[in-house]
Amino acid sequence: MAPAPVERPIVQRLGALGSLVPNPVRDLARPLARRVGLAAPPGEWWQLGVAPWAPPRRAERRAGAWCNVCRWQGASFASGAHSEFAHCPRCGSIARDRFLRWCFLTRTPSPGGATVIETSPRMGDDYRAMMKRWFDYRTSDFDLGAHSGDVQLDLQDIDLPDASLDVVLTAHVLEHVPDTGRALAELFRVIRPGGRMYLQVPLVYGVTSVPVEPEFHADNTPVFFNFGWDLTDQLRAAGFTTTVLVTEEYEQVLRSGTTDHDANVDGFHLDQLVEHVRPDDLTAVATPEQARLVGFLPGHHFATWECLRP
Repeated sequence: MAPAPVERPIVQRLGALGSLVPNPVRDLARPLARRVGLAAPPGEWWQLGVAPWAPPRRAERRAGAWCNVCRWQGASFASGAHSEFAHCPRCGSIARDRFLRWCFLTRTPSPGGATVIETSPRMGDDYRAMMKRWFDYRTSDFDLGAHSGDVQLDLQDIDLPDASLDVVLTAHVLEHVPDTGRALAELFRVIRPGGRMYLQVPLVYGVTSVPVEPEFHADNTPVFFNFGWDLTDQLRAAGFTTTVLVTEEYEQVLRSGTTDHDANVDGFHLDQLVEHVRPDDLTAVATPEQARLVGFLPGHHFATWECLRP
């Protein structure tokens, strides 16, 4: 049925205790630490030797804010709490960038060296250089227009071999694709058995709808669908095993069946989101402390579909 229109974790210890270790020992330990991804050499942030999946260290956990992209720490992020804000003053990531990365790296077993494609990433050359140090990583874009990419790919007709990818990262792209079913079938085809996709869309409505008037996002790309929780049905129909990753705070709100917020806040229709959520489809991935640290606030801004190919 067509959607209805709507209105609108010993080397790490050496790294931590480096100043207490005699210089010759420390000088030998550092290259080893870098090879296993646990010590940060000097240089630009994207040259950090700390593996992207390494958890925050004690000092980082005690910070007011910590970026899981570049490992910056400070009192707070550079702009207000919002999925599109909470900018990192070092790498420029925003909150939804960090949540997508959090989901990918905390949920993917042994991700190092994985073959990864990220569709239309908003972050630039330094981020991409960092990703290429740790993964077999490429970026794609539909027309190489608003976002540069290594390859030009149409998600409805992906020019890649069957079962050629371990991970797809795709954020705020699917809503701009006219044929959702065809795109999901193609994504399922190119992901290896046991592989996964982390998918974000702007989840502001409870049920999928189509705009009644032309709608565009900041890069001037048309919006074909405003997705709701029922996107899960389409992902499962394509063959994926799927759960929606959210923060603990948001999960509690959704499972309660009520909200203390206004029905429509920050453009999010919380009344609809609470009404139409399927609680058994939710998985909490960030505690309140983690959400505060990495900037996943407010909770209703953050939802990512984890899609596994059996």
